[in-house]
Amino acid sequence: MNDTDVKRLSRLTAILTQLQTKRLLTASELADKFLVSKRTIYRDIKALEQADVPIFTEEGKGYSLMEGYRIPPVMFTESEANALITAEQLILKNKDASFVKEYSEAINKIRSVLRNNTRDRANLLSKRIVFRHNKDNNRTSNYLSTLQLSLTNFNLVNIKYLSPDTNQTTNRIIEPFAIYSTQDNWLLIAYCRLRKDFRAFRLDRIQSLNTLTDKFEPHKMTLQEYFEICKAKYFPEPLP
Repeated sequence: MNDTDVKRLSRLTAILTQLQTKRLLTASELADKFLVSKRTIYRDIKALEQADVPIFTEEGKGYSLMEGYRIPPVMFTESEANALITAEQLILKNKDASFVKEYSEAINKIRSVLRNNTRDRANLLSKRIVFRHNKDNNRTSNYLSTLQLSLTNFNLVNIKYLSPDTNQTTNRIIEPFAIYSTQDNWLLIAYCRLRKDFRAFRLDRIQSLNTLTDKFEPHKMTLQEYFEICKAKYFPEPLP
């Protein structure tokens, strides 16, 4: 299978997901979504139909899927769907662009497996929930998704970091350990090979990032143990 076939297969799967997400989609909407021509969409729809996907064509309106056709076969209760939709509204205010993008793609896949009436109510709920934090939707970083993968796969990461203390930029090789969020920014806890100690890095101060193929040995301590070490180091108990 060549690159063209792989891209088309990926697009066909994504089109199917989009059709499951909404009741009716036009060829123009799909073409804009996937940056292809309407003629390409027509061919893709025909290919899905030939694969026995039950697509209905409403002349002059668009395409829809037969009610009950679901991939994957996962069903959510209305309360579960509401919880996910509520979380989405909070995530959309997040300051890391990569996190917002990945969550939005995931929630679209979740929407695609909801029953029509549950999906309609979930979409109504999403329009009636507001989080005022970060009301301007400012994005201050774009590295969270990459760092999550580096953390779970134990890949070394090379970053160019602007220090908030000295306002100078340094190159660091780091071993990602944990990620946590403050009200304003995401922070990465990592072992810094330059400083030979653990450091907390603000994601909005990472100027560039490159995941290396080299691996590091997983750290044995837990996140709670790390916090206890920090507490003992920076907030020691007073002497009696």
